[in-house]
Amino acid sequence: MNILKEFKEFAIKGNVFDMAIGIIIGTAFSKVVTSLVNDLVMPLLSLFVGKINFQNLAYIIREEVKDGQGNVVQEMISLKYGSFIQAGIDFLVIAIAIFAVVRLFNHLRRKANNEEDTTVPTPKNIELLAEIRDLLKENSSGCPKK
Repeated sequence: MNILKEFKEFAIKGNVFDMAIGIIIGTAFSKVVTSLVNDLVMPLLSLFVGKINFQNLAYIIREEVKDGQGNVVQEMISLKYGSFIQAGIDFLVIAIAIFAVVRLFNHLRRKANNEEDTTVPTPKNIELLAEIRDLLKENSSGCPKK
C-alpha cells in the first residue's frame, strides 16, 4: 500500500508527465539528428574524404563461405566500423545540442537570480526574501554577541 501511495504522489506532482514529454521530445529529436547526420553530414563528409559510404565501411574477419549451390555454409564476420563512426557523429551532434540548451538555461537562470540586474524584473517573493535578509543583517549587526 505504501508503494502505491508513493507512486500516486509521484504521478500527481507532474514528474511522470514531465518525464514522458521529455522522452517523446528526445525520441523525436534523435530521429531529426539521425536524419541530419545520415542525409546531410555524412554525404558531405564522404565527399571530402573521397566519396565513401561510411555505412559500408567494414573490416572483414572471415569471408562468407558458400557451397556449390550458392547456399551460405558459413556466415561472414565483419567489424562494421563505418556504422560506429556514424553513430559517434550522431552522438556528437546530440551532445553539442544538449550542451547548448543547458548553457542557455544556465545563462537565463544566472540572469534571473542576479539581484543587481535591473533589466529582468525580480519576482515579488524574491524581493520580500531579500528585504527580510537585509533586515536580519541590520538587526544582527547592532546586537552585542554573547
